[in-house]
Order: sequence, then structure tokens, then C-alpha cells
Amino acid sequence: MTETDADHAAKKARIKAAKDKLYATKTIEKGLLIVHTGTGKGKSTAAWGLAMRCLGHGLKLGVVQFVKGRRETGERQLLERFPELVTIKVMGEGFTWETQDKERDIAAAEAAWAETETLLQDPELHMLILDELNIVLRYDYLPLERVLDALRHKRPDLHVVVTGRNAKPELIEAADLVTEMTLVKHPFRQGVKGQLGVEW
Repeated sequence: MTETDADHAAKKARIKAAKDKLYATKTIEKGLLIVHTGTGKGKSTAAWGLAMRCLGHGLKLGVVQFVKGRRETGERQLLERFPELVTIKVMGEGFTWETQDKERDIAAAEAAWAETETLLQDPELHMLILDELNIVLRYDYLPLERVLDALRHKRPDLHVVVTGRNAKPELIEAADLVTEMTLVKHPFRQGVKGQLGVEW
């Protein structure tokens, strides 16, 4: 049986009424702790999408990159065009298999965390992106409880986004929003190298 225009309109009106009723119950405003994790591509990429939204609204943004640092990335070049809105700290020295120096990696993580603690209390920031923080937590380069405690005591209206594979269960539990990127297919497995504007 073909749905008439009147039937379609009535069905959509019922859906709208149910959605309006549901949305009316959502009244809390707070700074969210957001975690992007998983083996699939898109964790940092999703964070840069949130960064663009902040900039589009003229809101101030902080970024601390814990691992990435050696390569000039498109996101960094873009964000540096907005110095009045963006504070970006590139603290990494490359992935751990590149540095091959645990003490150096720990020192870099500590320096990045010192910047993070300052930015967590910055009254002007709307959002703080902690890019690849999950990596340093995975390797125990920072004490997990110290990180969780600081995130618990962040400014109440500050949104914090944490990216990287292998998010610790305790961080997932503390978060308000967790998305796991699932690897379905990746060109790297077919011998395709990282592409400009896609990977960096």
C-alpha cells in the first residue's frame, strides 16, 4: 500500500511530538569529557571537526599534541591561522617506535601534561583537545590517576576531547561521551602510504 501525503505528514508529526517531548527533558549544561578511541582512522580527525565548530562560533580552543610533533600537519597549519582563538602546544617527538627512548618519551609527556594542567584552568577556553593522550597513558608515561584527577577537577564548563587508541577503561568510565572508531578497511594494508590531507 502506498503511503499518502497525509499519512506521511501524520507519521512525521507523531515522531516530532515524541522527539520534542524527549528533548524537553534534556536540561543539563556542562563541559563534556569526550573520548575518541579504537583501531580505526578518524579519532583526531573527529576532534578537528569539533575544533572547526568552535572556531566557527568564535570560541576559544586549546590543543596539546602529546605524540605528534615532527611532521607539519594540515590541522596545525590551519589552527595557527587563528592565533586570537587557538592556543596550540605541539609537545610530541614522534611515535614511540620512532624515538626509541623511553625516558625521552616520558619527559615529553610530562612537559605536555604541564601545559595541559595550565590550559584546564584557562577561563577563556571553550574546548581543550588532548591529542593522542591515550597513547602516553597506554605506555604509562603519565600516572593515570593524576590525569583522571585533573580531568575531574577541570573547569565545569570546559569541554575536553581525548584522542588515541587503547583508551584506559577508567578514562572511558569517567567520560561523558565515548566513540570507538572501528577498523573495517584501510588502504595502508594494500600498500598505500599515508596521503597528504588525509593522514596529516
